[in-house]
Amino acid sequence: MNRFTISYLLCAKLLVLALLTNSCKSRDSTQKGVEKPEEQTIAVLGALPQYVTDPPDNPSTPQKIELGRLLFYDPILSGNKDVACATCHQPEFNYAEFLETSIGVNGIGSGSKRHFLSPNDIPFVKRNSQSILNTAFNGIRNGEAYDPTVAPMFWDNRAKSLEEQALLPIMTFEEMRGHRFTDETILEEVVGRLRVIPEYRTRFGEAFKGERNPIHAQNLSKALAAYERTLIATNSRFDQYMRGDADALSASEQEGLQLFLKTGCARCHSGPMFSDFKLHTLGVPDTPNHKESDAGINHDYAFRTPTLRNLRYTAPYMHSGRIATLERVLEFYEDVSGGEISNPHVKANQMDPLAVQMNVSFQDISRIVEFLNTLNDDSFDKTVPQRVPSGLPVKGNVN
Repeated sequence: MNRFTISYLLCAKLLVLALLTNSCKSRDSTQKGVEKPEEQTIAVLGALPQYVTDPPDNPSTPQKIELGRLLFYDPILSGNKDVACATCHQPEFNYAEFLETSIGVNGIGSGSKRHFLSPNDIPFVKRNSQSILNTAFNGIRNGEAYDPTVAPMFWDNRAKSLEEQALLPIMTFEEMRGHRFTDETILEEVVGRLRVIPEYRTRFGEAFKGERNPIHAQNLSKALAAYERTLIATNSRFDQYMRGDADALSASEQEGLQLFLKTGCARCHSGPMFSDFKLHTLGVPDTPNHKESDAGINHDYAFRTPTLRNLRYTAPYMHSGRIATLERVLEFYEDVSGGEISNPHVKANQMDPLAVQMNVSFQDISRIVEFLNTLNDDSFDKTVPQRVPSGLPVKGNVN
């Protein structure tokens, strides 16, 4: 081999080495350019308050709460008198229900046996039925005074406060309204029905003393909201742990808590309700119960971070109800962090960076689920009235 050949080979090697070095530097600089969120600590979580805050214009009273309970279970509020609030928000399912998306108007049966009557032209409810339990704390944040008048409601935060939320299902076609009335006329119809029932006249008068004509839409919403604020579960083992009981969680559950923080779950599932109450685009698959894809209120496939409390009772999960178990939810996030998008309508640049940057590993999932189960508290009120003032079937057409 002559000197020219040796020199040529040496230059070629140096060129290849330079290219490799520059490539590595390029990849390193790209990675460094992505700002990774800080690892969260337990300080971003919190125990729930043991008492509820009422809005100034709707203080709770026993009479108002009991009126709200009866209204919640009475199908008199629906267009066809066949659906109650409790039809889709059932005590045995944490005031949610075990369906991907609910069947409201023109349905029969309860739980997984509920189905549409035939013939039927009513669609499924648009999204998975969220639990009403602990909605008295929606929007709560660590270190901030709680204002129930601006509490975000629904999967898209379109309502503020339980009072505003209470009337919207009554006005929604597939949930409670049906064909017979429009969203402009249904509340007038419902109020008229309540006014001719003697027991409701008495109960509204007792709940709203001093009003000459207390049966109207605003007081209907106030009574329902007052009852819903009693549906709380504030003494889970996690709450006990955060209040100072170091033995409330086992060693493996505490390990699951640390993994929950380390993997990035708490960047969105934070505060006492384990939710930042913000909208995030995650690429969750659509439910097959609807032909059209659900792009959300802003048409960007972003939906609110749900609470993680009492998850044992609220499967299936996500706004579309497409994920059946907690284990699969965590596997979904593992897939997201690996670049997989489950909804074909969502593009990579739409995905929320906080989800993409999560670090969930299969080996950690069982421990995290073990921790999540410490957020369950079964001590909430499950009382169902034996009758309602209208004389209609309690919970609506569920048998």
